Parts: sequence; structure tokens; C-alpha cells
Amino acid sequence: MARVAVFVDAGYFFAGGATAISGSSRPRQTLKLNETAAISELRDVASSKSDGGDFLRIYWYDAPPPGGRLGVHHIALAFSDHLKLRLGVLNNAGQQKGVDSLIVTDLIELARNNAITDALLVSGDEDVRIGVQIAQSFGVRVHLLGMEPLRRSLSDLLMQEADTTTEWSAETIRKFLDYVPEERPPAPEADAGTTKEHANEQLDRVVRAVVDQLSTTDIAALEAFWEGQKGLPSDYDRPLLGKCKAAAGRDLDAREKTTMRTLFVKLVRERMSGSE
Repeated sequence: MARVAVFVDAGYFFAGGATAISGSSRPRQTLKLNETAAISELRDVASSKSDGGDFLRIYWYDAPPPGGRLGVHHIALAFSDHLKLRLGVLNNAGQQKGVDSLIVTDLIELARNNAITDALLVSGDEDVRIGVQIAQSFGVRVHLLGMEPLRRSLSDLLMQEADTTTEWSAETIRKFLDYVPEERPPAPEADAGTTKEHANEQLDRVVRAVVDQLSTTDIAALEAFWEGQKGLPSDYDRPLLGKCKAAAGRDLDAREKTTMRTLFVKLVRERMSGSE
């Protein structure tokens, strides 16, 4: 009986997906992932490539954010059914390391133990080619899934090794991934008469606008984050303070940052209560 597992290099997944839907790679914080829809699409391709074989699970490979604290989307994925989150490391230069070796190790071990007959690989890196070759030597069929445009996003040598190659179109990618450009409010005109109260009101409006733009997926992810951790996750904290700084036209002091974070949490919790 056929059995298939899915191996996703998140770095390629987001970079390739962003390029397909927006024309170029984008910062991770500007991308919104619908985890449920992404898992569903991956399972559909896996089923098709394995001729309806049993589904084992999705292995999702990524690096943690700077500081090692998981972001809300990592937590949402980690608690998703049929998905195992596997984390590499982030070096001092902010580069993702160790992911390729994790993919290769898991692919080989599952093949060696006869746990799978098919593997759906979402990666464009030539470094995983050795894992493909060894898995194939154990009789596993390896199916490569890439993002449009395929020839620009995947290694030619990796494509040559794969048993099949499939291209996800921008239309398909938009079902689970969205690009939300960062808003950069114009700096206010210098005005010696601008009062502190006016500045606070301006920052208040920025925070409320940020919360209003959060999707239901964002709200659910933040709720899951706060079930086990405190504070504001970095993938929301940095964009929030960046927009407040741009609106104020200056660096925020420590008290203002605390006030903006507290207001953000308060407004998000109000949205959570309103959806119950």
C-alpha cells in the first residue's frame, strides 16, 4: 500500500510563494499564511502523486525567529493536525541553517524504515539532492513541488533527480498565502505647537488601524500564542512599533512603546471576545 509524506522547506515556500504572487521575494512579516488552506493544498498534491496512498504527515522545516522565541505562526503550525514542525537554527547573520540536513535525514530515515513509498518535496535547494538519491535507492518515489515560475525557483539538478515535478501557479498559491505591503504613514510636518496629547492620539489611531487589519487567522494565532506565553510576539511587535515610529516621525521612548503594546493586546483581546 502506498504511503506518502510531505517535506516543506519554509524558506523556499515563503520566498517562492511571495515571488509568484507579488513578483519578488518579500519580508516574512508582510506575508499572511492560512495554515489550514496550505495543509489542504499540500495533502491534495500528495494524494494525487501517490495515487491516493495513505497520508503519513507533513514535515515543516523552518528556523526560529531571532532570539529563539517562536512566533505565532510557528505555534499555529506546531499545533496543526498532521504536521510536525522541525526547526533549524538562525546564525548571527540572520541566515537559516540546518534545515537542509534535517530534510535529508528525515527523508532517508523514512525511506530506510519502509515508512513511505512516496515523498512530496517542497524545496528548491540543490543541497537536498543527496537525500533524494538515497531515498530513491530504497524504492521511494520523490515528487518535487515548486512555485511559479518553476525554472527560476528550482535547482535544475534537483529537478533532474525527481521522479515528477509539479508547478504551483500564482492562482493556487493565493488560496493560502497573501502579501500585505507594510504601510508607511508619512512623517508629520514639523509643528512646534503639536501637543503631546495630539501625538498620543495619532499613535492610538495607528495601533487601532493595525488591529483592524488583522485577519481571523492572525487573531486565532495570537490567541494560541497567549495560551502558553506572555508579551507580544516579534512578528507583530516589530511591524507595530515600526508603524508607530513612522507616524510619530521619531523614535518612541520606552513608555510610549509599552503603551502601544498594551493597547494592541487590549484591542486584540476585545476582538477575541467579540468573536465568541
